[in-house]
This record gives sequence, structure tokens and C-alpha cells, in this order.
Amino acid sequence: MTNQTEMNHHWQAIEKRHIFLMQVTTDVGLDRHKRALLQKELSQLTIILEQKKTVDDLGGAIENARTQMATEPDVELRELFVLELEDLEIKQAIAKQKLDDLMITPDEHRDRSVFLEIRAGTGGQEAALFAGDLMTMYTNYALKHHWKVAVESASFTDLGGYREVILHIKGIGVFGRLKYESGVHRVQRVPATETQGRVHTSTATVAVLPEAEEIDVDIKPSDLRIDVYRSSGAGGQHVNTTDSAVRITHIPTGVVVTCQDERSQHKNKAKAMKVLQSRILAAEVEKEQMEMAKRRKAQVGTGQRAEKVRTYNFPQNRITDHQVNVTLKNLDMVMTGDLDDIIDALRAQEHEMRKQEFVSQF
Repeated sequence: MTNQTEMNHHWQAIEKRHIFLMQVTTDVGLDRHKRALLQKELSQLTIILEQKKTVDDLGGAIENARTQMATEPDVELRELFVLELEDLEIKQAIAKQKLDDLMITPDEHRDRSVFLEIRAGTGGQEAALFAGDLMTMYTNYALKHHWKVAVESASFTDLGGYREVILHIKGIGVFGRLKYESGVHRVQRVPATETQGRVHTSTATVAVLPEAEEIDVDIKPSDLRIDVYRSSGAGGQHVNTTDSAVRITHIPTGVVVTCQDERSQHKNKAKAMKVLQSRILAAEVEKEQMEMAKRRKAQVGTGQRAEKVRTYNFPQNRITDHQVNVTLKNLDMVMTGDLDDIIDALRAQEHEMRKQEFVSQF
């Protein structure tokens, strides 16, 4: 069965489903909740089929213009048909893109701001230095998109790397672009501490958490254990002698969040609660993504933190994203925040997968 024949089969099934929904939603004995669900589906399919008709009508107009152009003896009139054809093809391309967009289920969290957590993995000090490089890369990327970046929490090493750093990146559509970054990032390079010039492999883990809103996560006070203790590290005598650091444990899930960057215990608690809410929401999103992946029978782009998502090879100035099998020879530019080529490829892949998921229902 060819792709076009298969798509025609799916469109016929969609039209049958549309006719069925129009009939069943008029049943006066239908349960109110069931009716609402079916009417929502009917509305979606109606919009999709109307857009499909627009695409088909433009396709018919294009074929008609081509036929007339091929048989028109007058040179000036043929030139007019060329202009008309160009205009129709542009309109059809726009209509097709709109149809594609209608056929996917949008990510309800895509417009959210995020908490982006980076942790040093295997590789000791080199892993911590790489975590710092990733922090710089994401900060530059955010600034290029005119998003706001703030360091929510950070834990340093002696050589200036990061054991852990949490960035709060605020803006419209941040999660929609950065959600693919969750996972294990592997670096291959000669560490600053290497005296023999050997290439080492180290890792850092990235987690991208959509910023939670109050209505997203219901956290009961009885489910929390809150501990306070003295802060450590940079911050002056006040930080080291005051019980301002806060550790919050969500007992049902075991999620633990600490914050010690502020001098005020109240501010640290507020920050920790925001991160806690986002981590719990992220776990729910990840669960949904895994369910979607099972339906697609693929694990690409599920956002599981154990996945190796990218390799950064500094000696060869090469970066490979394993989620879309894209390899670029501009690692130096990527590390300055030039990530759009990779992220656009990831977004296109997800768009196609969501479209196929919709079509496969019929």
C-alpha cells in the first residue's frame, strides 16, 4: 500500500468517524459527560476536514492553472498563469502547514517557563566543569531568545565547576523549545587537569521542569517534611551562622529539594517550594510522555533522564544529537548558545510523531 493510498484510507476513516459523531451527538439519551467528550471530538474533526477541503480545493486550482498554462498559446497570458500558479502554491503550502498543526495534540505545557537543572555526572572535576559549560550554553541560548535567566541554586567545586546548578528561565514558549534537553549529555575532550593530553569522557545530566502553577499540583502540608540548617559555602559570615537553608521532602514521592542561596529562610523556602512543585509536575509529564512513546512503539524524545541525548566531541568540533541522529561540525558555536538547528530538528520530529499518532487512530 503506497503512502498516498494509506493516507486516503485514513481520511476515509476520519470522514466516517465524523459522520458517526454527528449522528450520535443528537441522541437525547446520551450521558451529559459523554456528550461533551464526543462534541469536543466532533468539533476537532470538523475543523480538520474543513481545512482538508481547503487544501484539496487549492490542489484542484493548481492543476487547472497548470493545464491552462500548458495549452495557452499567448505568451503574455502564460506569464499570468505562472504568477497565478506561484500564488496558489504558496497558499496551498500555508494551508497544508495549518492542516498539519490541526492534526497534532499540542503540548499543554509548551508555553511555560522552566527550571533547568544541571548536575555533574561521571568524570569528577571534569564533569563539574562541563556542567558549568552547559550552564553558560543554556544561559546564552536563553538570552538570544530574549528570555530572563536567574540562578536559583548552585553548588560549586574547587576548580570552579558545578556539582549542581538550577536555572530559572522565564519567557513564553521556553519549555516548548528546551524540553528535549532532558537526559545525559556526554563530553569528549582533554580535561584541564590532564597532563598527558588524553581525551576523557565525562557526563552531565540535564532535567527541564515546566514551571508549575498552583492549580497543577496539589501538595498537602501534611505531605511535607521541612528541615532547616546552616548554609555552607560562599555567602559571608551571616550565611554560615544562620539556620537559613531549607530542605523540603515530599513524603509521598520522596522528592527532595534544598535551597540555601538566600539569607532569608522564608525566601529559601519559597524558592524550594516552586522547584518542588515543578519537579512533581515534570514527573507527571514524563509519565505521560512514556505512555505516548509506548503507543508509538518508540523511545525517542521521551525525556527520560537516563537517556544519552547528546555527545559533545571537542577535539573534532563535533556535536551529535542522538534523538534525531543529527551531527554538526560547529560545536564551538553551539557552546555559545547557537542551539536552534538542533532544537528545530527535534521539534520537527516531535511534530511528525504527534501527527502520525493522530492518524493512526483511524
